[in-house]
Amino acid sequence: MKYDPIKKGLGNVFNRTPFLRKLFYRLLDLLLLRAWHIKRELRRARKQLGEEANVLDAGSGFGQYTFFMSRLSRKWKIKGVDVKEEQIQDCNEFFTRIEEKDRVHFEIADLTKFREQDRYLLVLCVDVMEHILEDVEVFRNYVFSMKKGGILLISTPSDQGGSDVHDDNEDSFVDEHVRDGYNIREIADKLKTAGFSDVCARYSYGWPGKISWRLSMKYPIIMLNTSKLFYILLPFYYLLTIPFIFVLNFLDVRLKHKTGTGLIVKAVK
Repeated sequence: MKYDPIKKGLGNVFNRTPFLRKLFYRLLDLLLLRAWHIKRELRRARKQLGEEANVLDAGSGFGQYTFFMSRLSRKWKIKGVDVKEEQIQDCNEFFTRIEEKDRVHFEIADLTKFREQDRYLLVLCVDVMEHILEDVEVFRNYVFSMKKGGILLISTPSDQGGSDVHDDNEDSFVDEHVRDGYNIREIADKLKTAGFSDVCARYSYGWPGKISWRLSMKYPIIMLNTSKLFYILLPFYYLLTIPFIFVLNFLDVRLKHKTGTGLIVKAVK
């Protein structure tokens, strides 16, 4: 499934002005269930860490979560890192245009090598670890780069069908994944091995989230891969489905799930 070209195409449309870029972030926050879970955890972390902190967005992508964190506290200093030069340049330009360059900055970095000793109180890692084979090495780099008591927040697919893989004969829905998902105990053990003292992992994308993901992501991406005509039809599709997506996302965040296709992990150094 060709996922990155679609993301890039939509990003180009919404990147024409800061207003459209912010609108794009708002739409992603509404549609993407992971954003609902992550924003909830970030608000909790804000209460624990206080107003002043150095923050790392590890795998910053479009800068969606960097933007949200920049609004949580005006005194947080945030660095976003990613391996994609184009996205780093794009994010630096956007945050310069909205006059946030003094406290928000983006750099090209490989997380398997990124180390800045005792610097960060919060590290955010959303939909990144499923792309990196050397995961324990990255977790060790996080520990090295974080201050004592710092918080690591991770969102990643689980092994319960998190990449839309349900048996050995199926391929990942997103073809650049190096693993189809984490076992909940596996990721906790790897984080403790890397040096984290306290790890709490829970399932996301339970039964409401699975339906929401199909409506908000899977079906639109399948349609867009089929024909560019669906770019015209996409707004009408979402007008019909957004009310259902909203209710499903709300339920997924509020309910406790015995299993799910996603994981939300919190680890403390």
